[in-house]
Amino acid sequence: MRRFRKALTTAVLTTLLVGSTAGWASESSESTLRGPLPGTAAWLADDSLGKELPDPTTSAPSEVAVFFAGLTDTQQRRLVEDHPTVVGNLDGAPVSLRYEANAPAGDQVLAYDPRGRGLIAQVVGDLEHATHVSVIVPGSDSDLSTFDGPAQWAADLQEEAGDDTAVIAWAGYTTPSGIGPDLATGRLAEIGAERLTRFADGLNAAGLPDPSLFCHSYGSVVCGLAAPDTDASDIVVMGSPGMRADDVTALGTDAHIWAAKSPDDWIDRVPNVEILGLGHGTDPTSPDFGATVLPADDVPAHDEYFTPGTSTLTAFAAIAGGDLR
Repeated sequence: MRRFRKALTTAVLTTLLVGSTAGWASESSESTLRGPLPGTAAWLADDSLGKELPDPTTSAPSEVAVFFAGLTDTQQRRLVEDHPTVVGNLDGAPVSLRYEANAPAGDQVLAYDPRGRGLIAQVVGDLEHATHVSVIVPGSDSDLSTFDGPAQWAADLQEEAGDDTAVIAWAGYTTPSGIGPDLATGRLAEIGAERLTRFADGLNAAGLPDPSLFCHSYGSVVCGLAAPDTDASDIVVMGSPGMRADDVTALGTDAHIWAAKSPDDWIDRVPNVEILGLGHGTDPTSPDFGATVLPADDVPAHDEYFTPGTSTLTAFAAIAGGDLR
């Protein structure tokens, strides 16, 4: 993420000079991981329960939840044992079963896919009994190798918010990596938005409250595109290059929109433009955008919005815990 400023600037300038992103927008080294989950074929072929298993690709999370609710504990356990990679990533499946299926990847892992640069979602707190749920959506260069950062943000937010709040660090989409036009376009954000919406639908299908989304840097582009289709109580963006919307009304959501930007954040030097699909639009902290602006004067750098002791983390925790509306 610290390379984002240079990479974004280079991507915008180079793309404008070339005049077309067609060649660079190919898959190349960026795997968008849109294919079936590992083990899907074996899952779909399994007739041991005497009923058809829900298709991980096409079944809605609500349908998945209904399916699992109709199984005995023994049947659920059998599916975890026989198909851990599917159950562990199946939005709408019970939280406890997903934890069990993903146990080799760590504690309270709600999703795990090691393909490519890797995808993971990990929970801090008691998700199954939480009164409030938050999801952190990180930005550029976030993957399995850098997940310690978002995981620590989740831990700091949950500790500040309290025991009735669970926080999920969600590195569940392929982020831009290095220098290239993906930093300046919405290509990966569009795919990430679809994934984020489905993930949130899975939380709702599991009986959990609508989450608060905390969206950092390029993650705010993902959240902006996901906003119309995602049930969220709040959307909080920080260090944002834009949300691909002119203002909060254009986001098409009833969620409360919050924004924070430190005066020491280099993102302030990135032009807030959107021309022919390049750039991400209006600064969410600008008065014209219409978001509620949060204090961030004591945030020391682009990646430090969750730093303990800052006024920003205090405000984030109040939003996460339902105390600030």
